[in-house]
Amino acid sequence: MKKIIAIQGAQGSNHHKVAIDFYGEDIQLIECMSFDALVASLLDKSADLGVMALENTIAGSIIPNYALIDANNLHMTNEEYLNIHHHLMALKGQTIADIKEVWSHPMALLQCKEFFKKYPHIKLVEDVDTAEVAKRIAKENLKGIAAIAPKIAAEIFGLDILEDEIQTIKENSTRFVIVQTTKPAVNETVNKASLKFQLDHKRGSLAAILNVLSDCKMNLTKIQSLPVIETPWKYSFFVDVTFEDYKEYKKAIAIIEIMAAKFKILGTYKNGRK
Repeated sequence: MKKIIAIQGAQGSNHHKVAIDFYGEDIQLIECMSFDALVASLLDKSADLGVMALENTIAGSIIPNYALIDANNLHMTNEEYLNIHHHLMALKGQTIADIKEVWSHPMALLQCKEFFKKYPHIKLVEDVDTAEVAKRIAKENLKGIAAIAPKIAAEIFGLDILEDEIQTIKENSTRFVIVQTTKPAVNETVNKASLKFQLDHKRGSLAAILNVLSDCKMNLTKIQSLPVIETPWKYSFFVDVTFEDYKEYKKAIAIIEIMAAKFKILGTYKNGRK
């Protein structure tokens, strides 16, 4: 039976590529134009799994997605760090001289801004999704319009790639996570965890937690604070840790559960950094 996977964006997007990397080509996609719609498809059981971008080396953390995972009690089960490559594509037979406008997601346009300084005749137009634009160009036979999208989109929709790797910063990576509504079985081969907790507004409370992590040989790879909306000047902390010894991880969790308020394990999984 095919896995039903919700992705943000359209077929041919980076979210789609991550789904393929984990589950192969034989999957059923639910295309969502927002992360809220993606979460809704999980909650109403339309999808089995979801692929969500969580942070980018250039843009930083996608903070609303941390809140979505937490508020809807989703479980993170896997992660992938995907190198982001932007390619300029259009209908077959066209050249850059034929292109009058380039449509793409605002972030993709921003990351390729330097490239287009060489082509002042091209207007850059913000759109909802990279791959969705590629799909629209092919479906509606739009001449004079190009998309910035992953190479997989050109393959799927039969477009020509006019220029490869047009992003300004070549080392650009996004961290994606796989999320689901059910808590997976504990597997002691995991070596990374995502945690969330609140602390009393007291001197040294965060330092005490960090000391516990250090004492239990946890490597802190991420810490992100988010305001608690209903309580002004109180914050939740989202923390990622890696570890080698699962027993030490369990020991750290047992201690932090006592020290912190509203403690939650958002997921334990294999570290996606090779």
